[in-house]
Amino acid sequence: MSDIAILKEMINQSATVPLLDKYGKKQVILREPAPANYAVTIYGMPNDDDVIIIKADAFISNKAFFQGKQGECKRADFVIIADTGQKKVIVCLEMKWGKGGTEAEIIHQLKGAQCLVTYCREIGRSFWNLPNFMKDYVYRFVSIRDISIAKKPTRSPSNTPTHDRPDKMLKISSPHHLTFDSLIS
Repeated sequence: MSDIAILKEMINQSATVPLLDKYGKKQVILREPAPANYAVTIYGMPNDDDVIIIKADAFISNKAFFQGKQGECKRADFVIIADTGQKKVIVCLEMKWGKGGTEAEIIHQLKGAQCLVTYCREIGRSFWNLPNFMKDYVYRFVSIRDISIAKKPTRSPSNTPTHDRPDKMLKISSPHHLTFDSLIS
C-alpha cells in the first residue's frame, strides 16, 4: 500500500479536498469557508492515487494542551502530499484574502502544518508498523496573498531559492492559473 493510500485510510474524508477532472486534467479548488469565502484553483494536479489534499485547519486545535505563546497552536490552511513517482513532496500552503497576516504569523502557520504532517508520519510508523512511512519527502512552503485582488498572471521570480523552509516560503500574490509544478519546483 502506498503512503498516499495509507494517508487516505488514516485521515477522515471530511478533512480532505477532492480533485476535480476538467477536460481530462486534474485540478483542485482550495476554498476558505465563510466569512472569508474565497478560493484558489491549482491546475495540473497529480492523479487521485498519487495525491492527498488535507484541510490542515480541520485538525482540532491544540490550545487545550499548549499555551500557544510561540505560535505552536497555529496551522496553515492546506497540506498537499504527493508521490508522483518522480517526486515525493509535501506542500504546506497558507492563503490570505488581502494583505492580512504578518510574515511571522504565516511562518508560524506553516510550521504548524509541518508539525501536523510529522504527527501523521509518526502515526503511520507506529500504528501501521511502517518504519519508512513518508520517508524521502521534501517540503515546500507557499503563501498566497491578495486573493481578492483582480487576477493577473502569476509569476514566480526565476532566481527564487528553494522554498523548503517556512522562513523561505514561496510568496504568490494575486494568483491566476497556479499550477502544481510551479508550487513544487
